Amino acid sequence: MINTAVVGYGLAGRVFHAPLIHHSPDLNLHTIVSSQTETVKADYPDAQVVGAFDAILSDNAIEVVVLGTPNSLHFPQAKAALLAGKHVVVDKPFTTNVADANELIAIANEQERVLSVFQSRRWDSDFLTIKKLMQEAELGKIYQFESHYDRFRPNVRPRWREQDGAGSGMLFDLGAHLIDQALQLFGWPDWMMSDVFGQRPNAVTDDYFHLTLGYGDLRVLLHSSSFTRKPTCRFAIHGSKGSLIKQGLDPQEDQIKAGILPSDVAYGWEDASIRAELVTEETVLIESLRGWYPDFYAGFAATVRGEADARFVSAESARDVIALIELAKSRSGRIDL
Repeated sequence: MINTAVVGYGLAGRVFHAPLIHHSPDLNLHTIVSSQTETVKADYPDAQVVGAFDAILSDNAIEVVVLGTPNSLHFPQAKAALLAGKHVVVDKPFTTNVADANELIAIANEQERVLSVFQSRRWDSDFLTIKKLMQEAELGKIYQFESHYDRFRPNVRPRWREQDGAGSGMLFDLGAHLIDQALQLFGWPDWMMSDVFGQRPNAVTDDYFHLTLGYGDLRVLLHSSSFTRKPTCRFAIHGSKGSLIKQGLDPQEDQIKAGILPSDVAYGWEDASIRAELVTEETVLIESLRGWYPDFYAGFAATVRGEADARFVSAESARDVIALIELAKSRSGRIDL
């Protein structure tokens, strides 16, 4: 098993990385970097807990460093870990700009280390189902693809994601998921129309975005708002044979928070109440495939072992996400790509 250190025990480290690594047959949760020693030990009594990031860089037993830290720390910590000879997983978003992403990719290549980014929502139950339906051409030729990640959070909260700073804001947070999914389905767009701003009173960073990606006669709409008490949909896809409307969110994040882990038979399965509605000549409800975030780490571990694995999330694909975010935040309006 590959000895792995998780840096940070906030939402990313506690809910996503540590549980998935702990339940991986390929990775050993060796160390967690956190000041919450008692909390970590209660959750993972066999893991070593250290308070300083530098401590894991000099530990030769640790082969992989997973960064679940604030976005502004991704670049310096990933750089330090790569130069220390570690393989690295960076929580999304990869970096706060393309120049930093390119530098990390270059260092990883020079050091012959594996560098990946936790774009976990490639393994959402609904997204996996949509990919399958599109591959089977159930909707025919797709003309409009709409993806929402809406919330009702009308008040600005005192957390770094909602404060002014590098890597803050909804586009880096939720937009990184939606853009990555769109790129996985359709590739690099011909052009992008962006509307990104702070909509809430006292907003100091973006909390609303609406992006339109153009692909010939296809339009991909990516949207997020803080003033959506009743979401309209998660996905709406319209093609030459019909439409697919999907409500609700993948359950894995809430399941892990509730203690339902990949070893549980219920893990990854959506509730029947949010099944997708496929409307062609007749209307049918589509049961979503099982969501499975463990595939991220399975693909990563295989790549560390030198095996080719289609599940691997390359740093280059994550850099493309940052490129579109950087362009969208730079100015509103149409940007030809």
